[in-house]
Amino acid sequence: MRKTSYAATFVAVLAILIINILSSRLPDWLIARYDVANTHVTVRYGLMQRCESSTISIPGPNKGRLEYADYECRQFPLRVQDKCEKENRLFCALWTSAQYFTELGNGFAGMGLVALVIGVSTHSRRRRVWRAVAGLVILHAVFQLVTFILVTELYRKDRFPGFEHAKPGVGYVLNAVSWVSGFAVGAGVIITGVAADRGQQWAAGNRSYTPIPGSRRRLNKPVQNYGSNV
Repeated sequence: MRKTSYAATFVAVLAILIINILSSRLPDWLIARYDVANTHVTVRYGLMQRCESSTISIPGPNKGRLEYADYECRQFPLRVQDKCEKENRLFCALWTSAQYFTELGNGFAGMGLVALVIGVSTHSRRRRVWRAVAGLVILHAVFQLVTFILVTELYRKDRFPGFEHAKPGVGYVLNAVSWVSGFAVGAGVIITGVAADRGQQWAAGNRSYTPIPGSRRRLNKPVQNYGSNV
C-alpha cells in the first residue's frame, strides 16, 4: 500500500478513537426530563456517570419568580443507590459490561495506530501490515457495536426505572458514528491492501510488486555442470 493510504488510515483511526473516547466520557448517552411540582429535573446517564440538574421555580415578589438551580454528578451505576444487589442486578451487570467493551475497543484502536506507525518504516512491512491494521480497526468497531447494542436494549426495554422518559443523547450518537466509521475504514483498508497485493498501481504505487510468470520454474531448474574428465 502507498504511504499516503496509510497516512489517511492513521488520521481516520485517530479521529475514530477521539470520537469514541469522548463518547465514553460524556454523561449524556440517555437524557430524561420531567417536572415535579415547581421543579424541572434533567437526568443524564453516561456509561460511567449519572448527572442530575434541577431547577426550582417559585413565585416571588412583584409577580416575579425565584429560581434555584442545582447540578450534581456521581458514578453510575452504584451498588446501593442504583440497587445493583437487588432488582437491578442484571441491569448493572450489563451496563458495566458495556463500559468494559468500549474500553477494549479503544485499546484495539490504539494498537491499530501503533501498528500503522511501525508498519510504514520499510517497504516490506508496508506490504504486510495492512492485515493487522484492518483486523484491529474492525475489532474496535465490533466492541463499540456490542456496547451500542447493550445500551439500546437496556433503554428500549426500560431495564432501569430512570429510563422510562429517556431519549438518546450526544454520547449515544457518537458511539454509533464510531463503530460505523470503524467498519468503513476497516473495509477500505482491506480493499486497498488486496488491490496492492495484486499489483494495482493505484493501491501499491510505483513500487508495486508483480510476480513474473514462470520465474519460479526458472529459479528451481537444476544447473548442469560442465567439466573436463581427468
